[in-house]
This record gives sequence, structure tokens and C-alpha cells, in this order.
Amino acid sequence: MTKYLISFPSGVMQVADGDWDNVVEESHQVIRDMKAAGVYVFGGGINEEVETVAVAGDGTVSRPLYAAFDKLDGGHTVIEVPTRDEAVEWARRVAVACRCPQELREFMYDPES
Repeated sequence: MTKYLISFPSGVMQVADGDWDNVVEESHQVIRDMKAAGVYVFGGGINEEVETVAVAGDGTVSRPLYAAFDKLDGGHTVIEVPTRDEAVEWARRVAVACRCPQELREFMYDPES
């Protein structure tokens, strides 16, 4: 089976006034459904209040090295499903619940994972 990342940056989520509780419940229901289906690996949001650091091979901690990832935020869910079509369907359900499009990325296969 293949693992997929379903994600969105925090700035794209547009929730109408008074709708936040519905978004929370609906998105949690999708996660509960993923767990019930046995496809959920893990998920959560990036804590944007904690500074990102780079850790070198010698243990040195510094500012991030990779500009492309300096602003990694938002919500992320990893699932493991047999087909890309199934991953697209889960991403669609997350998009509906979160009120914003989702990005879907496939992890490369690693026999050790």
C-alpha cells in the first residue's frame, strides 16, 4: 500500500463567521472515518508558534536552511491506501470538511517504512 500526504497551508482556510464549530466537527469526523477504515497513519497541524530550526549532522541547531520550507504550516494528514483514486477521495472529503482545496502528494515506496 502507498502512503499519501493530504495537506493545506493555513492561510487558505476561509471559514465563515459562526461556522468554525462545524468545520472542527466535520474534519474530526473525516479523521474518525479514516481510522475506522484503517487508512489513517497520523495527522495534525504545524505549530506555527514554535520557531523552525535546522539540525545538522553534528547536532548544531541554526535557522532553517531551506527557504522553500521556511513557511511550512497548516494541516497535514498521512493516509495509507491501495490506490490513488482512494487517496483522491479522502482528500476530497477533507477539502469539503475544511472548506478549502487540499494538496495530495504520494510518498515514494521505502521497504523499511
